[in-house]
Amino acid sequence: MLLVMDIGNSSIKVALYNGQDMAHYWRVSTNRNYSSDEYGTILDGMFRHAGHNPSMVEGVMVSSVVPTINFTIDHMCREYFGHEPLFVGPGIKTGINILYDNPRELGSDRICNAVAVHTHYGTPCIFIDFGTATSFGVVDSKGCFLGGCICPGMKLASEALVSGTSKLPNFELVMPDTVIAKTTVTNLQAGVLYGYVGQVNYIVERMKAELGEPNTQVVATGGLARLIATRTHVIDHLDGLLTLKGLRIIYEKNRGLA
Repeated sequence: MLLVMDIGNSSIKVALYNGQDMAHYWRVSTNRNYSSDEYGTILDGMFRHAGHNPSMVEGVMVSSVVPTINFTIDHMCREYFGHEPLFVGPGIKTGINILYDNPRELGSDRICNAVAVHTHYGTPCIFIDFGTATSFGVVDSKGCFLGGCICPGMKLASEALVSGTSKLPNFELVMPDTVIAKTTVTNLQAGVLYGYVGQVNYIVERMKAELGEPNTQVVATGGLARLIATRTHVIDHLDGLLTLKGLRIIYEKNRGLA
């Protein structure tokens, strides 16, 4: 079985694949202070609770945007799963042409998302990842990753808004019914969330215009994707496991390196 890990700034998504089928999925908080034994103990317990033995793992594929814990994760995979992990990065085959000015600057999660939409949804396609940052990416009709844009994530923006002011209270990211809100909390919710709806609508429409492909599909992933998708007309598909799917596909293209 294949173990894939998507290491983000806030959480680590972990999945176990049996061939093309996902056997199980977990989420772990990203903690830069954890040791390899702490991560290993957590994952070992999750595996066994789900009825899986760590010895079933035959390979490990990792995407990470937190380079400071890569050594820890590498050591954990060797010690607890008996395999040296493959990291998405330079030298890894992806099956797509990356037309970024400097591909080494491109986040590995965005590479995985581009590979996954190319395989599962076809091209041209725009993907939006609602994580700590909200990132947009574009794959054209030839299967080339063209680039995109990155914005502050909704949670990050809301925290900055509250921490940078004296009187505004903390608030939950819940979509109010109206933009003309009548309490301070709902004013904050309306401003942040409807503001993101408008941002998504404009950026997607501008990307489609630049592509010259008005019928481009749009796929959204990430923890807060559903919240925005309920209020916008530009998102065609929700896929919370998009990055993990991309990791599995990339592993299959790089079996010889494992």
